[in-house]
Amino acid sequence: MGSKRSNVIQQPSHQGNFSVSDSVSRRKPNTYIRADSTEPSKWGRDHGGPKGPGLVKDPQKTICKYWMAEKCSFRERCKFLHKWFVSDDFTMLAQLAGHEEKKAITGIAFPKGSDKLYSGNKDGTLRVWDCQTGQSAAVISVGSEVGCVISEGPWVFVGINNCVKAWNIQTQRELSLSGPSGLVYALAVEKEMLFGGTQDGSILIWKFVAATNGFEPAAVLKGHSASVLTLVVGNNILYSGSMDNTIRLWSLETLQCIYTLTDHTSAVTSVLCWDQLLLSCSLDKTIKVWAITESGKLEVTYTKQEEQGLLALSGMPDAQGKPVLMCSCNDNTVRLYDLPSFKERGKICAKGEIRAIHTALGLFFTGDGNGDLKVWKWTEQSPAAAATIQQ
Repeated sequence: MGSKRSNVIQQPSHQGNFSVSDSVSRRKPNTYIRADSTEPSKWGRDHGGPKGPGLVKDPQKTICKYWMAEKCSFRERCKFLHKWFVSDDFTMLAQLAGHEEKKAITGIAFPKGSDKLYSGNKDGTLRVWDCQTGQSAAVISVGSEVGCVISEGPWVFVGINNCVKAWNIQTQRELSLSGPSGLVYALAVEKEMLFGGTQDGSILIWKFVAATNGFEPAAVLKGHSASVLTLVVGNNILYSGSMDNTIRLWSLETLQCIYTLTDHTSAVTSVLCWDQLLLSCSLDKTIKVWAITESGKLEVTYTKQEEQGLLALSGMPDAQGKPVLMCSCNDNTVRLYDLPSFKERGKICAKGEIRAIHTALGLFFTGDGNGDLKVWKWTEQSPAAAATIQQ
């Protein structure tokens, strides 16, 4: 469906915009984060340091709740932080304003080879952002609320009610893929196939046809008893998480369900592949790490307990190439953790739940329930990294 080659963003000296260079390859975004070690015994261990959350709760590391509500009367005299994040390891590069209805951003995509960023919203629009200026370049009405947005090659896919919209940004061709029943909450692409997780619990498959440069229906996977909220492909398996509290594993060879994971006790909101492991999160307030055990089964090898329900997972390497997991919680925060130790690296706050996290070009993007889209970058060398180097 398109070339695997992609680009790198040049970091500017100010926060008004971000620009793109087409000359350097980038890592594949979103689905995979890599590390040299994936030993299960290391999960959840802060090597050489104290156990616990990793961030000291003092005023200099606590965001002012009155400032977030635009009601802090102390202003510069306030002892609490007046910024949207707590970390020395990353910073906010830009805030993109444009979703005027103040409804939730539900998907973000940055197509390879493009200098445009796409964000979908519950207000029924897909907004296109110019990465050179940080300004809105176009607004596309899609006819219903957006459930998700992804890109693959030159294609941008948008899940909406009873349909998947597809745009080829090179040819400007627009397609409407019918078949879904209800809102399409999740999309994934693998082996020239497009997978769509729907409100009625089905997973629809469309096959890319090179001769027509289009898509045709290929199969429907049934098994979930409630909405499919998340999809990811790894190791020739499609993983699907659902509001029925289960994760199903589907063979890409046979398109049959080969296993069902039932360890979560509430809706499974996100699944993520990391090397040979699977990570999942749920409204049951847990992140689970799954691995193939000696018995040959995929089983939970570590559980990270959170205080809030979890909405989304994403991962990427930091500026030093170390894998970092990003976890969106339903208290309007995103927490960042080192892998495999789960040592906390920082926190992002927002005015609404952050349901969309996207990684690309060494940057990461968050979209919240208030319609705010923020661009983040890793600092070149954090104080913690500098201390490690000096040792």
